Amino acid sequence: MSKKLTKRAEDYSKWYNELIIKADLAENSAVRGCMVIKPYGFAIWENMQKELDRMFKETGHVNAYFPLFVPKSLFEAEEKNAEGFAKECAVVTHYRLQNDPDNQGKLRVDPEAKLEEELIVRPTSEAIIWNTYKGWIQSHRDLPLLINQWANVVRWEMRTRLFLRTAEFLWQEGHTAHTTEAEAIEESKQMQEVYAEFAEKFMAMPVIKGAKSESERFAGALETYTIEALMQDGKALQAGTSHFLGQNFAKAFDVKYTSKEGKQEYVWATSWGVSTRLIGGLIMTHSDDFGLVLPPRLAPIQVAIVPIYKGEEQLNMISEKVDVLVKELHAKGVSVKFDHRDTLRPGAKFAEYELKGVPVRVAVGNRDLENNTVEVARRDTLEKQTVSQDGLSDYILELLEEIQTNLFERSVAYRDDHITEVDSFEEFKEVIENKGGFVSAHWDGTIETEDKIKELTKATIRCIPNDAKQEEGKCVLTGSKSGKRVLFAKAY
Repeated sequence: MSKKLTKRAEDYSKWYNELIIKADLAENSAVRGCMVIKPYGFAIWENMQKELDRMFKETGHVNAYFPLFVPKSLFEAEEKNAEGFAKECAVVTHYRLQNDPDNQGKLRVDPEAKLEEELIVRPTSEAIIWNTYKGWIQSHRDLPLLINQWANVVRWEMRTRLFLRTAEFLWQEGHTAHTTEAEAIEESKQMQEVYAEFAEKFMAMPVIKGAKSESERFAGALETYTIEALMQDGKALQAGTSHFLGQNFAKAFDVKYTSKEGKQEYVWATSWGVSTRLIGGLIMTHSDDFGLVLPPRLAPIQVAIVPIYKGEEQLNMISEKVDVLVKELHAKGVSVKFDHRDTLRPGAKFAEYELKGVPVRVAVGNRDLENNTVEVARRDTLEKQTVSQDGLSDYILELLEEIQTNLFERSVAYRDDHITEVDSFEEFKEVIENKGGFVSAHWDGTIETEDKIKELTKATIRCIPNDAKQEEGKCVLTGSKSGKRVLFAKAY
């Protein structure tokens, strides 16, 4: 299976697309720019959802659901947000089809069924949610309001790529309301920390936390906090964002509360989200020329057990031993698949689980029963080892943690090796073009310079790192004064 996979060094983009298809994660659908997420891919998303949802609830958030459709007048209420998403909107204008008298057997839009007001298919939900919040918030006692929703959104992208950029995608979006500016900013930063913890602890994907430049902010936000990851091809991936919205949406939708002093005040707002593009990030952070490499904490199957046998009698003897192991692993919270299909040879099964990135593979044959051993293969390093069946479940549990740690440390080493400080524009261009990764450089703080650098190199400011040191310097392009370095990169 993996032998037919394009090598990353040959064509990284082709490797990525092929891997998604061959590993049975997703496929393109009949709808332009949309994808079908297949069961194995969706199982990864479900594991992500489960952990993120737990983390959101631990920080006091609750789930709700809001309509897919947004009346155009509501969408237009906050001008910056509407302008920022206008070119990506899908719009519903009619509500009924009818038989076409000029083309029998076909349907056409009923011209009499035009909507009184056009509906926007949500590219994001601030408008419909803040219109709803107007009825929910009257007093300071109603705040903070900490709501999250798991949903789909539509952004009519012209150039799409599975998981990374599709016309419709799955995500979560948090929308919170607060009494003070400080509380809203604290919420925005807290969610950035939640996303960073999830990325590093569960995805084994190191990230840099920072703030977006003005031109890269979410439409309608006063500040956007981001986590930025680095893929194996040297391009950055915006993996999650949290936005301080100020009072923009509260004023657009007239959402006020009565303070303790009895005054009418506009509330302060945040929004934050991650999407199924995290699966794309997971693939590109860890996978290799043999297929997927999945961190154990998110892998749908953490351990695959393959029996090697001749005849039903041997299979029954192996199954008896394996059943005990499976129960022990299940008791420890490990997901296991005992693959005793008789339609595939063991070698084909090994190749399948290698391609699908299963962290640990165990092979058990008749000789292993005699020797009280099994063969254990780890996906991250492709190493195999003969291990005693005594204490095997504990050994596997420790191995899964070792693999999780190794994947993170390996990715950190790659990321750190691809952060390059430069002080001239010639160095900047050289690194961006030939080495890739993050370029740490001084910037004069103007949109004009940022746009010019993007035009000349296709690199954008990924973030102004939270831990950026105050450091006098000169802008890499203009030579103007700068107080700190920012991170540039080509990005997905």
